[in-house]
Amino acid sequence: MIVVAGEALIDLVPQGRGALATLQPALGGGPYNTAVALGRLGSPTAFCSRVSLDAYGEALLDGLRISGVDVTAVQRGPEPTTLAAATVGDDGSASYTFYVEGTADRLFSVPPALPAGTRAVSFGTCSLVLEPGAGAYEELLRTSAAQGLFTALDPNIRAGLIPDADAYRARFRAWLPSVHLLKLSEEDARWLGGTPRDWLAAGPSAVVITQGGDGLTVFTKDGAVHPVPGEKVDVADTIGAGDTVNAALLHALAAQDALSPAALEGLGHDGWVRLLRFAARAAAITCSRAGAEPPYASELGEL
Repeated sequence: MIVVAGEALIDLVPQGRGALATLQPALGGGPYNTAVALGRLGSPTAFCSRVSLDAYGEALLDGLRISGVDVTAVQRGPEPTTLAAATVGDDGSASYTFYVEGTADRLFSVPPALPAGTRAVSFGTCSLVLEPGAGAYEELLRTSAAQGLFTALDPNIRAGLIPDADAYRARFRAWLPSVHLLKLSEEDARWLGGTPRDWLAAGPSAVVITQGGDGLTVFTKDGAVHPVPGEKVDVADTIGAGDTVNAALLHALAAQDALSPAALEGLGHDGWVRLLRFAARAAAITCSRAGAEPPYASELGEL
């Protein structure tokens, strides 16, 4: 079982270009998209979050169930659902304006236990920024690692939500001893400062950097660097692409019984290239569709 911990929200996706384009509600949130993508790929997956009792919250839970994701670890609350208004650039890239005050996912609390059979826990995005829930997710990250569970982190920086950039960067560095797989975009890497080698020295066994259409590169503790090119595709938008990469990596590692630091370090060049190509293929399919619509296992073929 892979548990994805973090926010679920509603993306307001523009239908067309321009500031006054019609906004279409869509199920979203980085961790939510990762859970849906894992479920579609066939990995046993559970979602750990706090979701509103409103109609959007019910729709979010339905989306998880339809994708085969276990929702028994989801907390509920009467507060409204977080909204994220997306703006899509001419190149398909997306930026967001968030409406987060008083929303349900900010009040997440540490669960007494994770679902039975949990092997890995994935974290990231707004859930590690917005208090008081951020502190609870941070505690869950540390306790999961201390219990020997495999941990993955995608900070997925939303700078507009971070009031003190230096304080957040310090928190990010403090998480690294509890992280086994760190995945981030090259834009996130520039914002955070430091280098993959700095981050590897602090804890993770591998750091994966996504480079948009140019592909992905993994840096490992033995000093190796393994790049793969991106898959060429007509881009509708990039919403959910990075989340799909998270899911594809975790799914492929689980399929190879490689959800451990030792297994990561033993993958070697061929293992990492196969893994990254699978993730690039999955992300390309997501980019070919409007909104966060990750692929099903039947669309990807063999790992």
